Amino acid sequence: MRNDPGDIGKAIGRIPSGCSILTCAHGGRSTGMLASWVQQAAFDPPSITVCLKKGRPASELVDASGGFALNVIGEDPTAMFKHFGKGFAPDEDAFAGLDVEPSEFGPLIASCIAHLGCRVVEKVSVGDHDLYVAHVASARSNDGAAPYVHIRKSGLTY
Repeated sequence: MRNDPGDIGKAIGRIPSGCSILTCAHGGRSTGMLASWVQQAAFDPPSITVCLKKGRPASELVDASGGFALNVIGEDPTAMFKHFGKGFAPDEDAFAGLDVEPSEFGPLIASCIAHLGCRVVEKVSVGDHDLYVAHVASARSNDGAAPYVHIRKSGLTY
């Protein structure tokens, strides 16, 4: 093994991830963003982790509300990538043109294959990102639908 940034990036990039839309709402505002660093963290209570780049508008709403919804993207991510790929300004409508349902955690996107309502139990600063640990308080799933799986060329960039 070598301490070379190129080798490190390639090796980290081989760790598969999915892609979800993290949604959140607080005080009459809501937003959504692509989240690729999501992982199950515990069985009991059912828990996940998700990382958000520091300064993202979603972070403010997650911190204020204490929760978020995770909308898991199916195996064809094209529509969700086109919609959420550019990001949204804090007061921009992130859900214009989408079929969404409100929830206490954040909007649920109808075209996604699974939805998790999550309550944050811990936030840890990790370099240029914040790691949120959350208990899954509610969920639903479209049985039989396959999730999108992503492999990056480099683990040092999105």
